[in-house]
Amino acid sequence: MAKRDGGKLNVFVTRKIPQVGLDMLKEASDVVVSPHDRVLSRNELIQGIEGVHGLLCLLTDEITADVMDASPNLKVISNYAVGYNNVDVAAATERGILVTNTPGVLTDATADLAWTLVMSVSRRVVEGDALTRAGEFTGWDPMLLLGGGVAKKTIGIVGMGRIGQAVAKRATGFDMEILYNDIEPVPSIEERYGARFVTLDELLKASDFITLHAPLTPKTRYMIGSREFGLMKETAYLVNTARGPLVDEKALVKALRDKVIAGAGLDVYEDEPELAPGLAELPNVVLLPHLGSATLETRSKMAEMAAANVLAALEGKRPANLVNPEVLDK
Repeated sequence: MAKRDGGKLNVFVTRKIPQVGLDMLKEASDVVVSPHDRVLSRNELIQGIEGVHGLLCLLTDEITADVMDASPNLKVISNYAVGYNNVDVAAATERGILVTNTPGVLTDATADLAWTLVMSVSRRVVEGDALTRAGEFTGWDPMLLLGGGVAKKTIGIVGMGRIGQAVAKRATGFDMEILYNDIEPVPSIEERYGARFVTLDELLKASDFITLHAPLTPKTRYMIGSREFGLMKETAYLVNTARGPLVDEKALVKALRDKVIAGAGLDVYEDEPELAPGLAELPNVVLLPHLGSATLETRSKMAEMAAANVLAALEGKRPANLVNPEVLDK
């Protein structure tokens, strides 16, 4: 277990992250990095956290109240992600533990990936790659792998936060009509990109591409299910780079199989890393292993930000990306 040594505070990192972040932590604290290149079990988490002052964890780590209670010294939980639904923030706040995240830095990388999925699924890129590798490409064919065009189509953006706005910016380059839905209108985005605020049902009915960028909350869980698929065009494509449980994955499999919609592109999953039965067998879906922020630049910047959050908290300062400021405001 990590112990206090030579005046330094102890930090546990649940999985190896880019070295720049670890180097920052090691300058000011005693750091233990999990030796396992996988998600830790609950018992492994508890063992790793015992006695530490700082925890740097991943979105895949479930940080519950009993995990926090493994260390009475715990001062900060630094989540290496924008989202933090894996952390029981209310329990952390009750215990006076700061919770931080890494917002902003992965905006462009995730928006780029959303567009990668838009293009890949609509133009059947993965199917074409597989066909060519298999030696089945025999020459140009006017009917080979016909897909859907993107330019001048309608894109529906669900969630107009940083990433949604970056997706909208890219959509202007394709001369697309931009519809969006959020808790409330964002006038500056409407003016800048010509976007139009509509209800979710209106967006689903009118859009050729629906891309999800909403946070996961009790209200947004399964926001796209059988009913919603029924509202979409048969030629529509769904893209999800936000959170897997926004979509009822079993309903998605049925909608794809029955050609209720044309296709889907997913980077996140309801029970990640597990897939709903039948999903992997469908040709009209592109499946990525949660690569939204997977650029060298982005992941390194996330490591720096997560480390800086830990160090600020351990030094008694206010971290730049604090999720529960009420801990300090008591």
